Amino acid sequence: MGGWSIALHGGAGDIPFSLPPERRKPREEGLRHCLQIGIEALKAQNPPLDVVELVVRELENIQHFNAGIGSVLTNSGTVEMEASIMDGNTMKCGAVSGLNTVMNPISLARQVMDKTPHIFLAFQGAQDFAKQQGVETVDSSHFITEENVERLKLAIEANRVQVDYSQYNYTQPVQDDAEKELPLANGDSQIGTVGCVAVDSHGNLASATSTGGLVNKMVGRIGDTPLIGAGTYANELCAVSATGKGEAIIRATVARDVAALMEFKGLSLKEAADCVVHERTPKGTVGLIAVSAAGEIAMPFNTTGMFRACATEDGYSEIAIWPTA
Repeated sequence: MGGWSIALHGGAGDIPFSLPPERRKPREEGLRHCLQIGIEALKAQNPPLDVVELVVRELENIQHFNAGIGSVLTNSGTVEMEASIMDGNTMKCGAVSGLNTVMNPISLARQVMDKTPHIFLAFQGAQDFAKQQGVETVDSSHFITEENVERLKLAIEANRVQVDYSQYNYTQPVQDDAEKELPLANGDSQIGTVGCVAVDSHGNLASATSTGGLVNKMVGRIGDTPLIGAGTYANELCAVSATGKGEAIIRATVARDVAALMEFKGLSLKEAADCVVHERTPKGTVGLIAVSAAGEIAMPFNTTGMFRACATEDGYSEIAIWPTA
C-alpha cells in the first residue's frame, strides 16, 4: 500500500490562457491554502472522510470558486447549492441540493450521511434538517454577491446574443462562437465545482464535491455534483470527484465509470480516468480528480483547463490550471 495522497479541484471549463492575473492568482492561492490544510490533516492521521469534508468546506468559503459563498445565480437571481460526500470503505454517502441558506453544503451532506437513513435531501426539507442539526445557516441574501450578480448579467446578455445569432443564421460555427461569448466576455469560466479526494496510508478512500451549479440555470435544475456515481464516487479501489458540464457527466456516469473500469476491466487508475475523460465524454465537457487505494493520483480533463492541485506523502505536489508538459 502506498502512502497518503490528496487531490482537489476548483472547476474545469473553457478557461482562456489569457485569464488575467487578478482572476487566476486568487484561485491558485485558494488551491494552495486548501491543499496545505488537507496535507496537515492527513499527516495528523485524520480519516480521509474528515479530510475531504474539511478541504471542501474551506473551498466553499472562498468566493473565487463556484460553491458556497461563490455560488453562481439561477435565472431568477437566486442561489441553489448542492454537494455530496462518500466514504470508500463503507460506501456510505450523503447528498444535498437546492440550498440557499446553508453556509457549508458539504457539511450538511455529511450530516445526511451520518444522521439519517437516507442519502439525498433537497430544498426546504434539507434546510429544515440543517436547522435541526445546528448546521450554520444565514439569510439567502448572504450569497448574492456583486461578482455573482455581474456573472448572471453577462450570462443573460450572452444568451441574448446567442438568440439573435440564431434568428439569422443556423450554421454551427456561429452557434459555437455564440456559446464562447460568455467565458471570453468575462475572462473567466462559468463552469465550476469544487472537490477533494483523499486516501490515507492504509488505503482508506473518500470523495467530496460541492457547487453552485451553472450560472443562469433554471430554478430547480440539479446537476451531477450531488448525484452519487456521476459527480462523486468512492469505493475500496478509488475516490473520484468530477467537474464540468453536469448533464454530460450525468449521462456518462463519470465517477462510477472510473471505478467500474478498475473493478471489472482491471485498468489502472490513470488508464480508467483517461478512458472516461477522453473516450467516453464529449470534448470540452469534463475534468476529474481521482486517487487510488495505492496512493496514485489522476487529474485528466478534456476542457481548456481545470483548476487543480495534488500532493503525496513522498513530497510531490502540483498546482496547475492548463495542461502541463
